[in-house]
Amino acid sequence: MQPANLLLLTIVLSMVAYGLGYARSRSLAMPMGGIRHLKSLPFYYGARAALWCGIPALLVLGLWAAFQGKVIQTLIIGSLPQEMLPASEGEASLLLSKISNVASGSLPPGFAEAPIVEAAERLKALREQSRMFMTTLVVSVSVLAGFLGWLRVRPALNARTQVESILKWLFFACAALAILTTIGIIFSVAFETFRFFQKIPFTEFIFGSQWSPQTALRADQVAAQGAFGMIPLFTGTLLISAIAMLVAVPVGLLSAIYLSEYANRKVRGVVKPLLEMLAGIPTVVYGFFAALTVAPFISNFAASLGIDASSQSALAAGGVMGIMIIPFVSSLSDDVINAVPQTLRDGSLALGATQSETMKKVIFPAALPGIMGGVLLAVSRAIGETMIVVMAAGLAANLTANPLETVTTVTVQIVTLLTGDQEFDSAKTLAAFALGAMLFLATLLLNVVALKIVRKYREQYD
Repeated sequence: MQPANLLLLTIVLSMVAYGLGYARSRSLAMPMGGIRHLKSLPFYYGARAALWCGIPALLVLGLWAAFQGKVIQTLIIGSLPQEMLPASEGEASLLLSKISNVASGSLPPGFAEAPIVEAAERLKALREQSRMFMTTLVVSVSVLAGFLGWLRVRPALNARTQVESILKWLFFACAALAILTTIGIIFSVAFETFRFFQKIPFTEFIFGSQWSPQTALRADQVAAQGAFGMIPLFTGTLLISAIAMLVAVPVGLLSAIYLSEYANRKVRGVVKPLLEMLAGIPTVVYGFFAALTVAPFISNFAASLGIDASSQSALAAGGVMGIMIIPFVSSLSDDVINAVPQTLRDGSLALGATQSETMKKVIFPAALPGIMGGVLLAVSRAIGETMIVVMAAGLAANLTANPLETVTTVTVQIVTLLTGDQEFDSAKTLAAFALGAMLFLATLLLNVVALKIVRKYREQYD
């Protein structure tokens, strides 16, 4: 049974355990004169039985799913002939990928060596056995633990305290998991970045003005071992993000001011949903719109003015990205402006200020921290966008500030570097982690600056 189906089965068994525990508590209370003689409400007895049934099974399922892949890979690699054993992690990754492709049918067995085909058959058998053992173990643990939880139901049991204690530890585990996941991501990216800088000098990556991670075919090409300068990528990222913000922030902020302060209820009821519909359009649709409509229009318009413009440009990608981000800025700013107390508006108007003066002098300063948060979210959305850039701006890493030329971004290059079967010990693949680390540091710096700006204006307003 697949893990997803097994998870659903565990939830169903927990619901059954809840019903049985609930019914047993009521049946035990009847001879005593009713549920008022129970230490806790029947709901807590049922919840306790459900937790006993579900938590151990979910722990077993999670541990099995986490370690079965690594164990199976170790067994498969160990079963290969001595001459085919990989010498590095990169070779092992490619070998396992080839075996998995044969096992899944993506690669016909006739195109692979006999030991690879045998390993693929062994992989399918091990996966099937693993699923069978996992299903048997998880169901057995769930039923056994649920039965024990049901059996221990008795009127003197303080089920409420136990349920609340278990939930408290569950909440703590969820919070700790989020923190540990963040720490794990940081350390994994940092480790791979350190491996990258062992192959490529730090100064070349930070200050290099050429990006060509592909190994050159001739010695006279740019950097025979590839060029890994990040400046063109971050320049393209900043250029496209700046264009997007120049479109999204003024339009979104002014739309929010109009809808919250000037529009009547009927206009707001029609315009706001239509504006927020932009957020539900898939990014690939925006990419098609940018590539098939906006980019040709910009190119033809620039040509009519005698200006050279590429068929794929930063202006097309940034402009359409700005349209996509408008709902983020508008909706968040509108909510923040509406959260400003009405008494501030009434007090300003009572002192003789006009509506526009009230907006500029009272409402906007009070809402500025929230507006900055919305703008920061929009900037993060622009920096992380990939599909629109691929379709409208291209993949060429050009060091330019001309919005009419082709550029690329950091996220696009990360996706390009990690697409397909890659060796994770080559500089080309490790460059994706280095780019991710630099992007993380840039985003962190952006957050720090934004927090300082918000704190400054909040102190002035307070």
